[in-house]
Amino acid sequence: MRAQVEEVLNQVRPALQADGGDVELVDVSDEGIVSVRLTGACGSCPMSTMTLKMGIEKTLMEQLPAVKEVVQVR
Repeated sequence: MRAQVEEVLNQVRPALQADGGDVELVDVSDEGIVSVRLTGACGSCPMSTMTLKMGIEKTLMEQLPAVKEVVQVR
């Protein structure tokens, strides 16, 4: 499933990069928990939680039903 998650992240990555940020895949658990690290401008942006939940998590869950949650790690 890791490769599938990377594919979906590659779809949202251009929007993040346009704002000076990026997303890095850290882990995908057997339970469907995806751990990511927001980098660049996204790492310190006050809107990063919204980006994570309403952008990245929503997209991943729509395209990959096995994904249950996306969490940010530092």
